[in-house]
Amino acid sequence: MTSDMGLLTELSAEQLGWLGDLDRTRADMFARLDELYVPEQRWPAPTFTEKVTAALGPDLSDAQWRTVGVWAQLRMSVPRDREHGDYRPDPALLALRAAERRLAWTGDEIELLWRAAVEPILHGYAHEAPLLIPWAVTRKLTHEEQRRHLPTMRRIQEIMTAHPWHSSSRLKRDMDVFLAGHAENDPVTVTTCLAGRGDGFAVLMATEYGSRLGDPRTSPLMRHWMTATSARPNPAWLGQAADLLTPDAVVLIREILDRVPAHRESTVRHQNGDHTWTTTTYLHGRTATLLRGMVWTCELIDEPWTVPLLGEVALAAGTGIGGSGPNSRCEMLVNAALLVLGRHGGLEVVAPLARIQAKVRKKSILTKVAQLLDTVAAHAGLSREQLLDRTAPTFGLGPDGVREEMAGEHVIRLALDEAGTPLLTFLNPAGKPVKSAPKAVRESHGGLLSEFRNTLKEIRGTLPAERFRVERALAEDRVWRWGQVEEFFLDHPVTGVHGRRLIWQILQGPAGTPVRAGDGWELTDPLGRRIQPRADTPMQLWHPIRETVEEVRAWRDHLLEIGSRQPFKQAFREVYLLTPAEERSGTLSNRFAGHRLRYGQAKALLSERGWTGLSLGHWDAAGGSEQGEAVKDILGWQARWDMHLPWESWETDGGGTAAFCLSGPIRFHRTDEESSQEEFHGPAPLTEVPSLVLSEVMRDADLAVGVSSVGLDPEGQGDYWHSYNFGDLTETAEIRRDALTRLLPRLRIADRAELTDRFLRVRGDLRTYRIHLGSGNILMEPNDAYLCIVPRVGSDQVFLPFEEEGGMLSVIISKAFLLADDTAITDPSITRQIKV
Repeated sequence: MTSDMGLLTELSAEQLGWLGDLDRTRADMFARLDELYVPEQRWPAPTFTEKVTAALGPDLSDAQWRTVGVWAQLRMSVPRDREHGDYRPDPALLALRAAERRLAWTGDEIELLWRAAVEPILHGYAHEAPLLIPWAVTRKLTHEEQRRHLPTMRRIQEIMTAHPWHSSSRLKRDMDVFLAGHAENDPVTVTTCLAGRGDGFAVLMATEYGSRLGDPRTSPLMRHWMTATSARPNPAWLGQAADLLTPDAVVLIREILDRVPAHRESTVRHQNGDHTWTTTTYLHGRTATLLRGMVWTCELIDEPWTVPLLGEVALAAGTGIGGSGPNSRCEMLVNAALLVLGRHGGLEVVAPLARIQAKVRKKSILTKVAQLLDTVAAHAGLSREQLLDRTAPTFGLGPDGVREEMAGEHVIRLALDEAGTPLLTFLNPAGKPVKSAPKAVRESHGGLLSEFRNTLKEIRGTLPAERFRVERALAEDRVWRWGQVEEFFLDHPVTGVHGRRLIWQILQGPAGTPVRAGDGWELTDPLGRRIQPRADTPMQLWHPIRETVEEVRAWRDHLLEIGSRQPFKQAFREVYLLTPAEERSGTLSNRFAGHRLRYGQAKALLSERGWTGLSLGHWDAAGGSEQGEAVKDILGWQARWDMHLPWESWETDGGGTAAFCLSGPIRFHRTDEESSQEEFHGPAPLTEVPSLVLSEVMRDADLAVGVSSVGLDPEGQGDYWHSYNFGDLTETAEIRRDALTRLLPRLRIADRAELTDRFLRVRGDLRTYRIHLGSGNILMEPNDAYLCIVPRVGSDQVFLPFEEEGGMLSVIISKAFLLADDTAITDPSITRQIKV
């Protein structure tokens, strides 16, 4: 291609056909523009638009400007090949100048402009410059005149929808709204145009709700939702929404928002030539805007379902990709839901806010939730935690944890069993349980059945949130009166599932587990002695850090004896005392420094336990993105755990976020009223840190290392891997050893297993094995050969006092059962290693 080739010689036969017979005036203008369309040798070079204006003069006629516009549009439709020296100027700005003028375009010219835009938009040329002239012109036509150009516009719409670099643009959105206005008799097309197809939820809205959303009575409200582009609605926006809101729209809002909690992100593979890439999308920007408009509209709806449903939406959108982690799937939607919940106010918003606080880890969201809870608490004259105590939802369950309703001759029963599992069951007219909802209940009492199912879902979400809240109270050393403990933690049908399995202690006095005593509660200690606190007796949750070794041992033995599984580690909770090395170091604890961690896992676990602030990656090494710290506030103190990226590793997750990090020292700073000069004084001496604060912070660090260390890689190697997998035990592993000491005599393999300092030694018929109590990895005697077994939980039902199925203690016991009967192993990947 040479610089003196004219535009007409570069057009295809089809493109030349669009032009028809060129008159002499237009042909001469094309030739003059071709002469100017050459690489500029001067520096600084004038723009192509400046060159055209200087050569042709500023006062071009209407016809001349239309010719300039057509030439620029066609020139953009011809691809430039920079690899072969085509460095001619970009005609996009010239097209923009033509688009800005009010010109008397003919219908044929406008159709040519649209057709010429197809190829460059298909190949992503100059972003959306080829659309500037046809879009500016077509918007000014009458509704009837616009119809001629709809087929080409719809073709471009399809192209832009399929290409991620176009699908999020403002122009694409405006064109979709325009085309929706020309689909009055096709509600599904209207919905598709307005919602787009940028993610799975948009497709769901079009396919399952399209005919209702696009209905002429509802589509004006849907268009209004598309204008929800600010941070919060102003009174005028809400006023217009109120004018457009209909009873059918209220039903539709509920149905659509009720689908959000089940929605999941999707990953799409893209290709442009030889370049391929993937994108993971939860909600496209346009979908999120539409849903934000729906959420804002809920402020106008006075129905009992709005508050719990907005809580579910915020919870789903507020968690990270995959439903966990420190980020948020769609913070825009979370903020909208929190805004409406905050404006609603009242005690009924507390339960959904508490669930969000327990599950979501994004710091900005947690800050908003805390502010809302503080506001509600202040109105009630309570602290935030006192408010949560008093507003934990019961879901209509009685003190026995049961709710029953008659459905004709049948009974619908919702109950929490002894293990705290919510169950929905049905009783036939004879009073016998049946497995599924009877036909008569489904057909005649569908509304009541739906209510029970929704309640079941809410209870399942609330139970872990309440568990988290009670464990936080243990770590924060909260104090109550006995009457409050009975009301909020023992008699409560939901929170009581956890509270009744914990050890409660009179402040600086005796402790016991709750037992029924008439209409009230008493405590009983490991020796069976009864303790009857008065209603105003100060109480707290028992913590092993305050007790002697003998008292802790007594409680552990007692819980195992009675078969009581605690909702979290209390009696078997790890205790981390200040070490001599930490006393000597002064202000830094290196106890968990030097570990190579999987960054994403470590950050997610720390975030779940209330740590914030950690952000590492390779995006800005000069600006410090390779160093950071995780921060946690607890009892007037702030723990700071240094993290940095390994200098030799540039592995990322594909978005610049690091794959691995190295742990550093932990420091403590005062954050109470006595620490106004905190930054001046720096970190506090470790000897001044309260033992409970130190222990709980170190426990978090131990858990993070135990979950995310690369030492867990079964195929690992090197000094760090070997030290981590077979070295000294951490406090968490020591607790595991202590539990096994008590459990082992109860197991049917007791005669084949014994505990050593760091291992559970298991004698099989083929070999003897040593399972490390920290990592769960295995060495085989007599030569300490490594045996790789993929962790799995066995089928043997062994009572564990604290660890749920799938934890490391379960894995170790499962491996012990497997290896004790090694002649029965058939998995060739295992037998091949054993028989070497």
